[in-house]
Amino acid sequence: MNEEMRYLTFALGKGRLASQTLELLEEIGIKCEEVKDKDSRKLIFVNEEQKLRFFLAKGPDVPTYVEYGAADIGVVGKDTILEEDRRCFEVLDLGFGKCRMCVCGPASAKELLQHHEMIRVASKYPRIAKDYFYNKKHQTVDIIKLNGSVELGPIVGLSDVIVDIVETGSTLRANGLEVLEEICPLSARMIVNQVSMRMEADRIKKLIAELKERLA
Repeated sequence: MNEEMRYLTFALGKGRLASQTLELLEEIGIKCEEVKDKDSRKLIFVNEEQKLRFFLAKGPDVPTYVEYGAADIGVVGKDTILEEDRRCFEVLDLGFGKCRMCVCGPASAKELLQHHEMIRVASKYPRIAKDYFYNKKHQTVDIIKLNGSVELGPIVGLSDVIVDIVETGSTLRANGLEVLEEICPLSARMIVNQVSMRMEADRIKKLIAELKERLA
């Protein structure tokens, strides 16, 4: 490795996403033993040999780090990319963390979605919800942002429907709710800073190509 080479920095969404990403990177020969140390108080983990740095961040912050160049590369869910709407390139679908963004509610709410009535929509994802209802369905809705269990919305009468991530649908069923409309499929994606994509084109393209091959 030459001394002049700058570090390539990865921001990984904390939790299962980070573990799965690190496993995938290991398969193409990129290792970072330090990250696996559960007791470590470190915030940044370095692989000196390959000139790589890794840090774990809360999902919604990953696109921010990437847009501003604090990270060259980020790995985060498509839901977060859509909701945060940051300037970065989405370069790869990593295929794990598959789920979908849906409009859910009691069966009786199906009617309300067909007649373009004014309804209340609760969601952790107000931007996605607004884009879907205003730009795709052309339906004016009142969007209420919630941070916790969105399923409560229709149950306690706060909202008519919710916009939320659905993996298996078991939580919905347990609460008498169902998927009414599907907005889009979701999974883990790799994003790249726009300047890094030019400045570090060779290294980043090589990485993308190796991951693509591995995923295929």
